[in-house]
Amino acid sequence: MSATTKASEAAAADRPGTPVKANERPKYGPTHRGGGPMGPGVGTGEKAASFGPSLRRLLGHLRPEIGIVYAVIAMVIIGTIANAVGPAILGRATDIIFNGAVIDGTGIDFPALGDVLLLALGCYLVAGLLTWSSGILINGVVQRSVYRMREQVSAKINRLPLKYFDNQPRGELLSRVTNDVDNVAQSLQQTLSQVLTNIFMLLGVLAMMFWLSPVLAVIALVTIPVALGLTMVIGKRSQKLFAKVWKSTGELNSQIEEAYTGHDLVKVFGRQREVMATFRAKNEELYASAFGAQFISGIIMPVMFFVGNLNYVVIAVVGGLQVASGQLGLGSVQAFIQYSRMFTQPITQLASMANLLQSGVASAERVFEVLDAEEEPTEENAELPTVTGRVAFEHVSFSYLPDKPLITDLSMVAEPGSTVAIVGPTGAGKTTLVNLVLRFYDLQGGRITLDGVDIASVPRRKLRGEIGMVLQDTWLFGGTIRDNIAYGKEGATEEEILAAAKATYVDRFVHSLPDGYDTMVNEEASNLSAGEKQLITIARAFLSDPSLLILDEATSSVDTRTELLVQRAMKKLRTDRTSFVIAHRLSTIRDADVILVMEDGAIVEQGTHDSLIAARGNYYRLYQTQFAAAITDEDAA
Repeated sequence: MSATTKASEAAAADRPGTPVKANERPKYGPTHRGGGPMGPGVGTGEKAASFGPSLRRLLGHLRPEIGIVYAVIAMVIIGTIANAVGPAILGRATDIIFNGAVIDGTGIDFPALGDVLLLALGCYLVAGLLTWSSGILINGVVQRSVYRMREQVSAKINRLPLKYFDNQPRGELLSRVTNDVDNVAQSLQQTLSQVLTNIFMLLGVLAMMFWLSPVLAVIALVTIPVALGLTMVIGKRSQKLFAKVWKSTGELNSQIEEAYTGHDLVKVFGRQREVMATFRAKNEELYASAFGAQFISGIIMPVMFFVGNLNYVVIAVVGGLQVASGQLGLGSVQAFIQYSRMFTQPITQLASMANLLQSGVASAERVFEVLDAEEEPTEENAELPTVTGRVAFEHVSFSYLPDKPLITDLSMVAEPGSTVAIVGPTGAGKTTLVNLVLRFYDLQGGRITLDGVDIASVPRRKLRGEIGMVLQDTWLFGGTIRDNIAYGKEGATEEEILAAAKATYVDRFVHSLPDGYDTMVNEEASNLSAGEKQLITIARAFLSDPSLLILDEATSSVDTRTELLVQRAMKKLRTDRTSFVIAHRLSTIRDADVILVMEDGAIVEQGTHDSLIAARGNYYRLYQTQFAAAITDEDAA
């Protein structure tokens, strides 16, 4: 997870009307509103937006492999021809046996029979080899195409604005990126080569049938409109259910991710029954849609078999009459009966693959929704001078929702090397203010400058490369402690990592761990204390050596002794760089150069700690709330 995502979650409390994400505050039980990952009001039953255009777009991902696709088509055509002439050759063998043994009475011409059988064997060997080769090639085409699709989705996620993730349940997004992409791969893998083979087989067999007997071929053709009509009727029903299957899969993943992220709180508040009830409801919804989709699409195969058997019976009867009247030879009728079976087989297989294709297209549409999401605005390419750290807000206006203004006409300046503390009640806009500096969101009015350069004209990567951030919610990835510190700087040397660790007091506790800096951080980082994790994140920021530093409630979850170490580490980190410090514990920002007091998105007071206490305004009341006894003693004196 990126720092961007974490900042989004940290800012959620400041956003009026914005739902808090699943890993911030578990939402269990009947009070959770519909529309979220566990809510009862989630819309269901949506059909795919458009099967045809979505299928064409999906096949468009094969375009870079078009040369191999053409080669596969050529191999399939040749293999189909070889396979299609096989029954006709075997029919000739039957005529040799029948004529020699029954009609002429001269005996069987075994040399001629042997030549015919060898020719048939050669045709089937060529067909089998080409089918096997085309299967290998198409497998590579599909896997490389899906590989590129995964890369596109990954790159797209990095280009999406933070507001997209604010309103997207994490489990649902993960399901689109993993389950849906995998289902697209599986569907293409199982259907693409088979579709090509069966289509050309159908055409080849049909040509051979007309060559042998136009009358019987016309009888066989009657099954095509019947089969297509039944497939279309059943397919429309099942497509809706397949779209619902993958939607329900995403919702179930979202619910599971939410429940297990907040597993401790579920147990603390005794909400296991509610969680299980919600899971059961989602699971039953997925079961019902999956069962319905498979049941309806599964009807196709037996229906096609029934139609094929009727066709087989009619051809056998009419063909027998033609042999009896001398219009056809026995071998020709035998070959035609084989062709009738071969003719219905591709129709049946194409119909049975419809459910796989529908499922794959439904998943592809969910992936396309991510790829089509609105990206961050196009960036300009202004250059930053050597950054000294002067940050100026000039008549800044911003809101998360158009009808709910949060920050209006805000102006302030943070001088180079100064420490700016931001305090205020929850929802005042504190985190929003620093998120705007990071360009996690774009302004609706005014501008923010860094050393006189409008940050909107600077590429986000360059801007954020000058900024270090330490959040209240620590984030460590699965890896060693050394790796987690080195995350702050690409290509960091061992000496730089150790220097950052020593400067931020990480070195003090690392040596007590079994493997020192090579200690593996587990998935939830539960083998480290909250204070240890916080110190590692500070070391990471220290290593990046930023020009601008943002500390967002960096000590709110640690004990007093650890807080003292963290404060010392952050004081070193703030040296000679502009710092924005968001804090609820007012004792931690008494030495700030300027303290901004925010309410309802506006700066209502600013000054030093002493000047704001003397003014007895909003800051004084906040301070008094935390240190009422101390204030009372001062007043009495």
